[in-house]
Amino acid sequence: MKVLMVNGSPHKEGCTYTALCEAASELKKQGIDSEIFWIGNKPIGGCIACMKCRESGKCVFDDVVNQCRQKAYEADGFLFGSPVHYASAAGNMTAFMDRLFYSEIATGNKAFYMKPAAAVISARRAGTTATFDQINKYFTIQEMPVVSSRYWNMVHGANAEQVKQDAEGLYTMRVLARNMAYMLKAFEAAKNAGIPLPERETPIFTNFIR
Repeated sequence: MKVLMVNGSPHKEGCTYTALCEAASELKKQGIDSEIFWIGNKPIGGCIACMKCRESGKCVFDDVVNQCRQKAYEADGFLFGSPVHYASAAGNMTAFMDRLFYSEIATGNKAFYMKPAAAVISARRAGTTATFDQINKYFTIQEMPVVSSRYWNMVHGANAEQVKQDAEGLYTMRVLARNMAYMLKAFEAAKNAGIPLPERETPIFTNFIR
């Protein structure tokens, strides 16, 4: 089993990376593989609602979003990490997730459906809970079980070295990893026992204009 970790920070090995590494180390102890996927620091355009993903099966902008989608098909669980910028996820990370998750909805949600996920947030001081709520919304609209920890999944520090001093934050990452490992093993046991995934019905879309 494998957890794909997305590093949404413009700094490849900064605070967010440090938090994800702590989780990765604990996952390894639990017998779970992991991979950290960095979205990079080049500008990522947002979704333009062109609907081309419905025709081609991928986003029309062929960049890190499509690269991550290919890896997502092979992953069993996910951690999406982002720093806090103005009390919300980094701009590149928001654009990345908008396109990644929308293109999956448009193509039948084959990469994320019923795969456990969690958000990991890093900040110098504040804005963590708002960002945590923001990223969790991507999971709940995609029918992904949300993995919890002992506290909200966040670390604090202005740089990687300060994050390493955040004892409670690192503890939270380890608990998150153990809970993720347990859930993945429980899902695997259910699969081996012949317990099917929930029955799916055709989505119903409405709006306020009748």
